Amino acid sequence: MIKSLRPFLLYAFLWLLAWPAAAQEFKIGIVNLDRIVRESGPAKLAQTKLEQEFGKKEKEINDLGNQIKVLSERFEREGPTLSESQRAARQKQLVDQDREFQRKRREFQEDLNNRKNEELQLIIDRANRAVKALAESEKFDLIIQEAVYINPKHDITDKVIKSLSVAGPR
Repeated sequence: MIKSLRPFLLYAFLWLLAWPAAAQEFKIGIVNLDRIVRESGPAKLAQTKLEQEFGKKEKEINDLGNQIKVLSERFEREGPTLSESQRAARQKQLVDQDREFQRKRREFQEDLNNRKNEELQLIIDRANRAVKALAESEKFDLIIQEAVYINPKHDITDKVIKSLSVAGPR
């Protein structure tokens, strides 16, 4: 009988030893990276920086597009009164201007996307450092960056945004 109780007693003893460790709280936090990228001070600063850097070029491209639109409308109105050679010359000119406009717009968009990605990566790097610092200072066991559902009591996004804003620009 004692031999049959030995495994049960061993299991109960091990369970009693593990019970205090299991009773400790597992501290978890969840961060919404999209909110950080939209709402944090560094994100807003990066947006302003990009607008300053690319605003003039964007206006030039939009002005060029409007100019081509006006020339195209004028061609539509005046086309029937022009000679065949004048009509062909204006049409070629419009096609060339539109091709140049499309090229400039494409280059602008590529440059803007590259700069946005650079700034985004800097923000993400800073956010990750802030999350790690917060995890260490508040003794978190696990921090998850994205989740399907977040219980508000585990959401630490506001703390991260606040720490990024307090830290100031880069």
